[in-house]
Amino acid sequence: MTKTLILLFHRDLSQSNANAALAAAAGRLPGVEIVDMQASYPGGIEIFRDAEREADRLLTADRIVLQFPIQWYSTPALLKAWQDAVLTRMFYLAYETEGRLLEGTPLMLAATAGNVPEAYRPGGRNMFPMIELLAPLRATANRCGLLWSEPFILYRADKLPQHALDAAAMDYAIALERWIAETPVPRPKAA
Repeated sequence: MTKTLILLFHRDLSQSNANAALAAAAGRLPGVEIVDMQASYPGGIEIFRDAEREADRLLTADRIVLQFPIQWYSTPALLKAWQDAVLTRMFYLAYETEGRLLEGTPLMLAATAGNVPEAYRPGGRNMFPMIELLAPLRATANRCGLLWSEPFILYRADKLPQHALDAAAMDYAIALERWIAETPVPRPKAA
């Protein structure tokens, strides 16, 4: 069985209905491991203290999902700190033994947003389509040689009634199952 690693970046999962529901649905899938990054690094993540452990975690995964809420048109601060620490280590400090081995790994984003889909378009309240707001992550995936996949986006995440949130969580699980089935089994990660 292959392993799909979901790194969940939410500042307080106990205060999130949407990200908690998505994670719960994903966690019921076989071969899926979910890591609450805020619980793992409440004081922040640092390159020399934490990045080796996180690099090892990534290298044991066949697929990676970054799950997070969109906050002011960007990712949570811990996700950016994780990129700075872990990806800098893997692709600048230890490329031959880590970064090179991560290349070719499929990557999917699962993001929640508070506004309606129509707000994310030219002329909409947020001016830009969501895919354009996620462009820095797509560029990062490209730079790291990760295989970019269609993101899963949940709009109105903090305003959905429970039945709609349950349906969205089921949609996420179905999207993950489909993505896992459709992505190629990555090549062996040997040095």
